[in-house]
Amino acid sequence: MTNTTIDLVRLAAVDAGRAARLLKGVRDAALAGQEPPVEPRPVIEASWDRMLRGGVDPDHDFRAGLLALEDIEERRRTSPLREVLPVLREGLVSFADAAQHIMVVADADGRVLWREGHTSVLRKADGHGFELGADWRESTVGTNGVGTPLVVRGPVQVFSAEHFVRTHHSWTCAGSPVTDPRDGRLIGVVDVSGPVDTMHPATLALVHSVTRLAEAELRNRHLRSLERMRSVAVPLLSRMAGRALVVDENGWTAAVTGMPHVDRIPLPKSLTSKSRTTNRTWLASIGACTAEELPGGGWLLRLDPAASDASDPPHATTVTLDLTHAHRSSLTVTGGAGTWTHDLSPRHAELLYVLASHHPSGRTAADLATDLFGDPARTVTVRAELSRVRRYLSGLIDHRPYRFRESTALTLLLPDSPSDLLPHSVAPAVLRGRGGARALG
Repeated sequence: MTNTTIDLVRLAAVDAGRAARLLKGVRDAALAGQEPPVEPRPVIEASWDRMLRGGVDPDHDFRAGLLALEDIEERRRTSPLREVLPVLREGLVSFADAAQHIMVVADADGRVLWREGHTSVLRKADGHGFELGADWRESTVGTNGVGTPLVVRGPVQVFSAEHFVRTHHSWTCAGSPVTDPRDGRLIGVVDVSGPVDTMHPATLALVHSVTRLAEAELRNRHLRSLERMRSVAVPLLSRMAGRALVVDENGWTAAVTGMPHVDRIPLPKSLTSKSRTTNRTWLASIGACTAEELPGGGWLLRLDPAASDASDPPHATTVTLDLTHAHRSSLTVTGGAGTWTHDLSPRHAELLYVLASHHPSGRTAADLATDLFGDPARTVTVRAELSRVRRYLSGLIDHRPYRFRESTALTLLLPDSPSDLLPHSVAPAVLRGRGGARALG
């Protein structure tokens, strides 16, 4: 790989034609396994590598079937993105229209749910298959401003021949993922796209800023919802003896009685059904309890007064850390109280991957700081993250050194291709692990 580097995004703003020609040479060399005239940006190079390994055709446009109108409407109805459409429109549609671009909002599956902007560009987008209900996952249509941000979980601008598929080279796009602050779940991506000659280097910064505003709106809506729940929960708990708390469907605490306040109780997926049932369960953060679903949503959690401390999980426990999916990592715990699954944030997925990789010897805080940040001095950050992890894995994670408890039966599931391990991550330990085995356990 040559050491020559050029800021092609800035060059494109000055001379789009020259930048497109340079990128075509870079892409052609990469496909031929030759040294390119300039280095592709790391995020683009990593995406091209995924496309080559995944068998995406670089010269032919493949389009999955469009969703039916009723399916689009159902996804719109249930998507949290619907709640922030006014924020997205206010921040991006007028800009997109003036710049001869369009705004595209897709869900976490890469399906286009909304499109707005310049009329002529909407027609051109139809020619690229950028239609309502279209599948714009990276694995389907190659490197692009919808699918690639979903994989790397960060903002990405894709210009001309940075698109892996040749038929998209007349297009430029800038996309940023949206995360729901209520549960940390990736819920979709917002993209601004248009012809290459309309590209502007500030587009990505604008899109990213507006998606952060959308996340802030979701956070404010959640706080207002929690306050409304609190007005009902406080009178309810005032009539109860013992320890209990009311939480919303994501585990955020509305009110407590007989115990210290905690901001959030991580809930297993087994408690997300709407079956109106009372469940006996064990939660790592509080111990054995009964969970009763409340009218209007949320849970009443009553702690068992005879239960052992929350740090002592009942009976033998097995833990499965599943990192096989590009968009989602999860942890499944099975023990005497049943089975529950918890979706992991990107940082916690990295952290637990390192602990699982070094089971049972464990890692010190300095080791983990080196593994995650390449800096052994960042132990404060590591300890803070581990404190959050132990809220839902209390009793399963030991310290001095940090490790899964030796009695835990641990299975680590990795992608079929090691290069697909946590594609969003730049942690040194993950970069090393991308040459590892498929599964450990």
